[in-house]
Amino acid sequence: MGGRFAFRVFCVCFLFFSTAKLQAQIKVASFSTVLSEIAQKVGGKNVVVTSLIKPGQDPHEYQLTPGDLSAAAASDLVLLSGKGMEVSYLTNLRDALPKRVQVVAVGDQIPSLTKGADEGKEADKETTQDPHWWNSIAETEKATMVVRDAFTRLDGQHAADYQAGATAYLAVLKELDSWVKRKVAELPRNRRILVTSHDAFQYFAKDYGFQIDSIEGLTTDQEPSVSHVTALIAEIKKQGVKAVFLENTLNPKVSVEITRESGAKIGGSVYADGLGPGDGETYAGMFRHNVTTIVDALK
Repeated sequence: MGGRFAFRVFCVCFLFFSTAKLQAQIKVASFSTVLSEIAQKVGGKNVVVTSLIKPGQDPHEYQLTPGDLSAAAASDLVLLSGKGMEVSYLTNLRDALPKRVQVVAVGDQIPSLTKGADEGKEADKETTQDPHWWNSIAETEKATMVVRDAFTRLDGQHAADYQAGATAYLAVLKELDSWVKRKVAELPRNRRILVTSHDAFQYFAKDYGFQIDSIEGLTTDQEPSVSHVTALIAEIKKQGVKAVFLENTLNPKVSVEITRESGAKIGGSVYADGLGPGDGETYAGMFRHNVTTIVDALK
């Protein structure tokens, strides 16, 4: 009889502590594939991460679904790219979330690059933030610390775990940056002209000394004008640019036409808006793929 009672007590205690452990985990809803990886690496066993934007999905074209809204509402923390990336649905998202859910727009805590909203019109003096901060390893390091701090605020008893997770991930990023610098050094500075489908690599260009010429603007819904395409073809010819790069989420039609008219070749496909299938399944894999593709095509 005593043994049976002791077994029941053991079962009750086991279920209690198991449930308590699960409840202690931070539930994270992420609207960025890169932030999903950062959150998992920093949070480890103390977090459960739901990535609402999937690898290979264009975040510029994302539309908030009822299922994604429910997942965000059930979370403790919502991670956003920030810098205007979620502008089309941000208000609806915030209005639908319970007050207990913390929202962190990670990119808003990182210094911005800006450019004219429409550089073809002198009267238009607006500037817009470039949201593609993840194409800079240095900015991704800052994002890692923002996520670490958000976890620590929510769950201070595991602060040491979050610090350890962030430190380990930052070491990976430091090694990656060293490799990128060595690889980019193979390319003479006068050949560091990067022509891509849309304007997603300004942070990358700033870090590694590239000139950027893009077919579309900062978002993938900004259709290029005929005059812009004509000027870009002329610039490619003038600079002797060897390659134009496609993007894994965009229609290559205009890019292919530009290569036909300019004499440049298709240099390959790059990941511009976050993680993707194949080589781009991890942040380091994405960055190594992009740099290798760019440097090898332009050499």
